[in-house]
Amino acid sequence: MPVSTPKRLRIAVLADSDTRWKWGALTADRIAPGPSMEAAPREGAQAGPLLDGFLLRGRATPTPRQLEEVGVRAASLREVTAVEFLRAMAEESYDLLVLSLVGGGVQAMLHGLARVWEHRTSRPVVVTGYVGVVYEKLADGLLLRHGADLVLANSRQDADRFRAVYEGVGADASAVTEVALPFLGGAPYEGEHDPCTVVFAAQPSVPDSRKDRAYLLNRLVQHARRHPEREVLLKLRSKPGEHTTHIEELPYQKLVQRLDPPANFRLVYGNMGEVLDRTDLLVTVSSTAALESLHRRIPTVVLTDLGVRESLGNHHFVGSGCLASWDQLDAGHRPTPDEEWVSRQGVAADGSYDSAFDAARGRIAELLGRPGGLPPLTPYYTPVTAPGYLPGILARHHLGPDGSPLPGAPAADKEPGPVRQIVRRAARGAYRHGVQRVAPVIRRMGEL
Repeated sequence: MPVSTPKRLRIAVLADSDTRWKWGALTADRIAPGPSMEAAPREGAQAGPLLDGFLLRGRATPTPRQLEEVGVRAASLREVTAVEFLRAMAEESYDLLVLSLVGGGVQAMLHGLARVWEHRTSRPVVVTGYVGVVYEKLADGLLLRHGADLVLANSRQDADRFRAVYEGVGADASAVTEVALPFLGGAPYEGEHDPCTVVFAAQPSVPDSRKDRAYLLNRLVQHARRHPEREVLLKLRSKPGEHTTHIEELPYQKLVQRLDPPANFRLVYGNMGEVLDRTDLLVTVSSTAALESLHRRIPTVVLTDLGVRESLGNHHFVGSGCLASWDQLDAGHRPTPDEEWVSRQGVAADGSYDSAFDAARGRIAELLGRPGGLPPLTPYYTPVTAPGYLPGILARHHLGPDGSPLPGAPAADKEPGPVRQIVRRAARGAYRHGVQRVAPVIRRMGEL
C-alpha cells in the first residue's frame, strides 16, 4: 500500500517595501512548521513550504534589483492593489498568511480578509509583526495589528511591552508571540581583518536634514583620511530613484559628490549579512544593522554626535553600552555591549537563535490542527470602538467600513488590461519622481 504524502504547506506573504518583503519572507520560513523552504528534501521526505509573494502597489514597491538583493525566492511574485490581494485570498487556499505592512495596511487587510472569509469554513493562520526596532508609535502600531492570530515580537522586551498595551485597553493579548529578528545569522566575529574595515550603515530617513546628513558623511570621510590603512565603507540601502520603507530625500550618493573622499572610502550596496562578513566596526545612528552586528559580536557603535533622541531612534540603545561619538572612535574607543541588554533584544548572541522561533512554530501547528478551523478575525478596532479612525484607514485602501471594496476601487472587479497596466506604471513612476525630486525642492523653497 503506497505511503501517503503529507500536504505541502502553502504560504502567502504580502509586503509593501523591500525591507518588509525581506522580513516577511524570512519570517515565513522561520515560523512554518516542518522543513525549511531552503532545505532540499530527501527522496520521499516532505517538501518545504510553497511561498507566494504579493507586493502591495505603492511608492515603496520594490524594484527587481532590490528584490534580488534581498535574496529570498518565491514560487510566484506579483504586484497587487489591496482589492486585488483580497480577491486572490478569496479564490485561493493558503495555510499561512504573513502580513508584512505598515500598521494601517495590516488593519485594512484584517478587515478585508474578515469580509472575504466570512462564509468559509477554513482560513489561513494570519501572522504579522514589526521589521525591526519598535521605538515610536507603540500603541498606535500595535492596535492596528491587533486581530491577527500571531503578533510577533522580536525580543523579550517587545513581547512584554506588546502585552502591556493590549491588556491596558482590554484587548486579547494572547496573539503576542516572542521570536527574534528573522535575518540574523552569519559567522561569529573572530578578530580584525586585513585591512581593518569600518562600515557606516546609512538609513533613508535618519537623520532627515541636509546639515545632519552632511555632518555624518564628513566625519566618515575624515575617519578614512585619518586611517589610510583602513577600508571605510558607506553601506547604502538603495540607489537614487529607488524607494525603501522610508523616503530618502537627500541620498548620500548626492552629498558625497561635493566631497573628495580618499581612495580607502567606498560606497557599497548589497546584502547586509555579506557586508558584515568583512566588518570590524559597525557604526550607525539607529539602524537594525546594529542588532545584526551585535548578534555576530562585531564591535558596534550607535552614534551620539547628533544627540540621543527619540526622533533619531538611538534612544532605543540606552543601556546597550554601544553609545559613542566619532571623536571617541577616532581616538580608538571600542564599546563593550551590555550582556543583559543584548539578551533582552532578541539578538540571541548566546547561541539560542536556533530555538527562538520554536514557540511560534508550535502555536501555528496547533492552530492549523484546530478542530473545526479557526474563528473569524476580530480586530480591536471596529466601527463601534473607533468610528472616527477606522473608516479613514480602510478608505486609504479603497475599502468601506465593513471591509468590502468601495465603488470605483481599482481592479475591484477585473484584472487590469494592458493599457491600464502601462498607464499605472507610468503614473507610479511619476509619483515616485514627485516624492523624491519635486517635493523636497518645494519644501526647501518654502523654507527660504
